[in-house]
Amino acid sequence: MTSPGPKISEGLGGWRRVDLGTRKFWRAVGRPVDLGGAQAWLRGPTSGHGPIGEDWVEAEAAHHQGSVARGCSGAGLLRDMCELDGPDFTVERVRPEIRDFYERTSGWRMEVWVGWSPVFWPGGELVSRLFGRRLEQLALPTRPLDVARGLDSDVVLILDDQGVQRAAGWTRTVRATGDKAFSGSYSTRLLPGARRPSVHAAFPLESGNVQVFLRPDHGPDGSLFLRSPGGRFGEDGAYVVAEDRGTTYASGVPLRESFHLYLDEDGVLRADHRLRLWSATAVRLHYKLEPVE
Repeated sequence: MTSPGPKISEGLGGWRRVDLGTRKFWRAVGRPVDLGGAQAWLRGPTSGHGPIGEDWVEAEAAHHQGSVARGCSGAGLLRDMCELDGPDFTVERVRPEIRDFYERTSGWRMEVWVGWSPVFWPGGELVSRLFGRRLEQLALPTRPLDVARGLDSDVVLILDDQGVQRAAGWTRTVRATGDKAFSGSYSTRLLPGARRPSVHAAFPLESGNVQVFLRPDHGPDGSLFLRSPGGRFGEDGAYVVAEDRGTTYASGVPLRESFHLYLDEDGVLRADHRLRLWSATAVRLHYKLEPVE
């Protein structure tokens, strides 16, 4: 009987070539950036080869000369939503339930529904198979039944040397299967030339990451909009960062993302989430958010 070892090795080697080819692509379309200098706003967590585990969280804490706080009751994605205050936005106009969700995220339960555009569904399924499920990262659900039982979430705090929260690591897992869907760092960050901070989400990948900067805006009746409309390099939008041969490259991508958090007529907190490629809607997600009793 032939040993399966060589076949497994060949398979792993094939995936390494896929990942390397992906980094070469982003090198070709991106621009060199200095994450310790002019483009420090793009510095974010990265990962090693293979599935995205939790090592990146410890590495982020080390970057801040701090520590990771796990199992904290009421750990939130943002330390204080007041950090987003600035011209034309104040958190005082946002519903207290929305503020509580962002400041005490681990105290909330999530149910989710998903609907893909038929045009974009094959591409979403391909990305999920090639990268999402294998790397346990950016694995957008492609079938409604995948998330029929909701998502579980785990929030850990990334602290600096003074014990102050600098970011939060948020991992979302499909409750029915235990598969990881997303693992990312959440914080606030001021973009170059911006008048007020944005919500910053960074999803680590091998030798790079995907980052999204979302601009907060007021909605009707105390609701909240978070939008990454895309624009010039350095503005709110989505970016891919990749390191290759000692140089880091970054490129804006035509992914437009928006969230609308609001209370429905029954007082239940809900969120509408839409992702577009350029102006075409690729997928819509709807979340029902309830406090854990």
